[in-house]
Amino acid sequence: MVFSLRIALATTGLLLLGACRSEPIQFHTLTPAHDVTPAQGAQIQIESISIPPQVDRPQVVIRQGDSRVAILETQWWAASLVDELRSALAEQLTSSNLGPHVSVRLDVQRFDSIPGQYALLDVKWRLRQSGAGERPMQTCRTVLQSPAGSGIDELVIAHQNNIKRLAAVINQAADHAAGGCPASQ
Repeated sequence: MVFSLRIALATTGLLLLGACRSEPIQFHTLTPAHDVTPAQGAQIQIESISIPPQVDRPQVVIRQGDSRVAILETQWWAASLVDELRSALAEQLTSSNLGPHVSVRLDVQRFDSIPGQYALLDVKWRLRQSGAGERPMQTCRTVLQSPAGSGIDELVIAHQNNIKRLAAVINQAADHAAGGCPASQ
């Protein structure tokens, strides 16, 4: 009887340990896998990036309905979301205007992820030139939305597309001395 009790306890313990097994963590990046061909010209320096506190975490956060969000415990960013945005934008921000130093400050208003629907990026940004022929600061707001499939990988690719489009808008503003905010692409 003692022997069968030990076997029962050991079997129960193994079953409980098996039930405690968690899914492996998947890491995602906003930098595309394929090489982005950098445009010729001067690099636009990123002064700072701020993001909403609701998404400022290592885990991917998705919207569910109008008022709920879900923190995906097994879907993480490869770096902090600010660092992911900085890395993804840094190699794509260039100005053909080789004269003055150009920098940008980004304040992300919304970074929405809705699987099966879209990825949304809403950013206020400020472009500044320094040096000879300094232009006044240019402050713009760009809202970009890309359709997304139902998986997290497709959602991240939609965000990558938004970031590529944002870089193109900022590059366009840096290249045109007339000022004014370019239309979203």
